Order: sequence, then structure tokens, then C-alpha cells
Amino acid sequence: MERRSIGAGALTVGAIGLGCMPMSWAYAPSRRRGQESLAAVHTALDLGSNLLDTADVYGPFTNELLLGRVLRERRSEAFVSAKVGLRAGDQHVVADGRPGYLRRACDASLRRLRTDVIDLYQLHRVDPDVPVEETWGAMAELVGAGKVRALGFCALGAGAGPGAGRRGDREYRTTLRHLERLQQVFPVTAVQAELSVWSPQAAWQLLPWCAARGVGFLAAMPLGSGFLTGTLTPGEGFEPQDVRARHPRFTAEAMASNQVLLAGLRQVARRHGPGVTVGQVALAWVLAQGPQVVPVPGADRAPWAAENARAADVRLSAGDLAEIASLPVEVGAWD
Repeated sequence: MERRSIGAGALTVGAIGLGCMPMSWAYAPSRRRGQESLAAVHTALDLGSNLLDTADVYGPFTNELLLGRVLRERRSEAFVSAKVGLRAGDQHVVADGRPGYLRRACDASLRRLRTDVIDLYQLHRVDPDVPVEETWGAMAELVGAGKVRALGFCALGAGAGPGAGRRGDREYRTTLRHLERLQQVFPVTAVQAELSVWSPQAAWQLLPWCAARGVGFLAAMPLGSGFLTGTLTPGEGFEPQDVRARHPRFTAEAMASNQVLLAGLRQVARRHGPGVTVGQVALAWVLAQGPQVVPVPGADRAPWAAENARAADVRLSAGDLAEIASLPVEVGAWD
């Protein structure tokens, strides 16, 4: 598999990562099966998708415990990307950027992951009650202590305002201000934000900042939370605990309206051969956005992890990219 560098420190990872959240959190609880999730992680590593993206809040804690079972045997093959700064309550999550909490959370994550060091430790959310420099300084101390190799900033959910379509403009100005402040304390190695065919706004606002500074970019939700795989049926519905059950993009009406977007991706996929899927074209589009971009699609089954990993072999032409750029604006904003 093609290799890519994350940040100026040249931390090397596979071209496609593995988002582990669906194995333990946010999506359909009835589909969570530990053995099948373990098989997905092993398959990803076998195929070179060595960046494993997790967070202590996923579960909470169970996702890190699951990955720890794999890392106990295959730590040298994996690039561990973990997040900190969110705590799960009974019905919600809250940001916590206090230095003391971050130090305790890091030690706990290391124990659950069964490793001595986390390759990339990301701030999951900014705590509005703690100066971001104070939070980032505490995380930098973890690098100095040898518990963490590099730091990243997670911009998921930032600027997702109403009506932000494919031709619209999400506001990442707050994120960029935070990044500038963080750079004054300790280098930002990677930024993680949503980036996909139907959410390309980060490519216009965050990617230029990253490219100019040698900062890597982890593309979250590159498959549109499953929609861009073409396997979801409009009107089929989701389990109540599934985050998609509450998002306007996943109403039956919005999903039906957005089928034209999938039809365009299918047309591109057909030109690349019978074995190329819609989801692989969507991931190839993300890869085409820059050499520092690593898509991190979620997968909790080995066949899906394998399909995603093989998207690195799909090369889109300039004509393909222009055709995708001309597809209709998606229906349904996140907020």
C-alpha cells in the first residue's frame, strides 16, 4: 500500500486508516460484535491500513480495550491515534481540558491499549472553561515524558452550520485561530476533520493551512457515515441509539434526494472496472485532495476494512474529479 507522512516529523502511515468508533459507539448497538471487530482490525493491519483511530470516550473505554487485544500481539505494525478531552455522562458528553484530567486520562488509555506510547494524541474538543494553551501545554508534557509521540487537533463538528452545502462555506475560522494559538505552544502534527465528497469544506479552509505548515490531515467520515458506500436504503431507518437516526441527512426524504450523488459516483466506479465500488471512489476522491491527507473510514467487519484498504489502488483522473465536482449539492445539513 502507498505510504503517507503525517506532519513534519514524517510519521509514516498507510494511505488508508481505520476508524474504530463504529465498533463500540455511536452506531447500531445490535451490530457490535467483538470478534468481528477484532477481525476487522487484523485485516486492516494485514493490508497496510496501520493507522488505528480511537478515543477513550468511545464506549466509553471499550474501544480502547478492544484495540488493546490486538496491540498486545501487533503493536509494532500499528500507528495508534487516540483522542482525549471528552468525558461521557449519562445522556451527553462534556469537554474536559484540565491538565490533571488529561494526565490521568493518558495513563488510563495507555493501560487499556496495552502500549507504552501513543503515536498521535489528539485533543478531541476544546474545553471552553480552560485556556487552550493550558490544555495543549499539558499534552506537550506527555510528549516530553515519552508517553506520546506527537499531538493532533480534532476539529470534528466545527463550523457545521445550517445550509452548509457542497458549494457552501463552513466556518472553520475558530478552528484556525485555535491552531495558530497551539502552534505557539507546541507543534501540531495533524488535524482531524470531516472530509468527503458531500462535505468538502475542510479542503477549502483547513487543508491549505495544513499544507503550508507540513501538518497532516486525517479525513474523518470520508464515507459520509455509510451513505457514500451506497449500501443504505432510504426509509429503512436506524436504531434509536444510532447517531444517524437524529441527523437530517439520514431522513428517508434526504437519502432519496441524495441518490443522484451516488449515481454519479457509480458512473465513475464503472469506468474503473467491475471490482471498484462506490465507496472506493469516494475514498479515492479524499486521497486526491493532497499527499498529506489520510482518510479514516469506519469499519467493524473484515470485508469492509479490506474494501476500504484497497481504495488506495484507485486513481481518479482529472476528468473523474471534475465530474464529481459537478455533482448536485447534497440535501440535508448536519445541524
